[in-house]
Amino acid sequence: METFLWGVLPYVVALILVGGLIWRYRYDQFGWTTRSSQLYESRLLKIASPMFHFALLAVFMGHVVGLLIPKAFTDWIGLDQHTYHVGAFWGGGLAGIALVVGLALLIYRRRTQTAVFRATTVNDKVMYLVLALAVGLGMVATLTGDKTASGEEHNYRETVSIWFRSLFTLQPNVEAMGHATWQFQAHIVIALLLIAMIPFTRLVHAFSAPLHYLFRPYIVYRSRDTDLRQSATRRGRGWDPIGTRDNEKSRR
Repeated sequence: METFLWGVLPYVVALILVGGLIWRYRYDQFGWTTRSSQLYESRLLKIASPMFHFALLAVFMGHVVGLLIPKAFTDWIGLDQHTYHVGAFWGGGLAGIALVVGLALLIYRRRTQTAVFRATTVNDKVMYLVLALAVGLGMVATLTGDKTASGEEHNYRETVSIWFRSLFTLQPNVEAMGHATWQFQAHIVIALLLIAMIPFTRLVHAFSAPLHYLFRPYIVYRSRDTDLRQSATRRGRGWDPIGTRDNEKSRR
């Protein structure tokens, strides 16, 4: 089972993710959307959505640092384990709390607003359930995953991180992941399930981030001249019948 979970399943999920994205793009571009419900309710969404997305970005960056940067590097620059653990605990904990609150508000809004709830599909409900499990187990792992069942200290950078980096060399370190605490193992299994669901849910919009907005040229707005502003309430020249006296005067 460990060989399947930590040596086979990650690659199966990667194939599903890539293949699913290609399939969705080729055959369901119209459905490649968040199915925004802002039209039905916006007051609570203005609070919940930014909180969730900014907290998710912070959590993602924390995962990048924790999983991709080896412990040997932080030791080399003089960052001891205690300092790293305190920073990860408080930084990850605060970001996780904001993520939980934002997700809870989104789910509350979707359940209590009738119009929003009617627009919620079974696909959405399953996605929210798996997403909530992944976030919840992540918080459990952050707050309680530093001790093994026998009471020994557990450093995920010596288990989970090593396993994660080994996936890129196509030589998964199953043994390293096997020594992780159950909190991290459960979190990773649910996270893999969530990743596999991305191409088939509204989460696919994560691959449509409008990064081109950072590089597009400025939009120039020009105000109307005084005469046009004064005649804004009158019939526009575009509606004048062609060949009439008024139309000819306006063209001159």
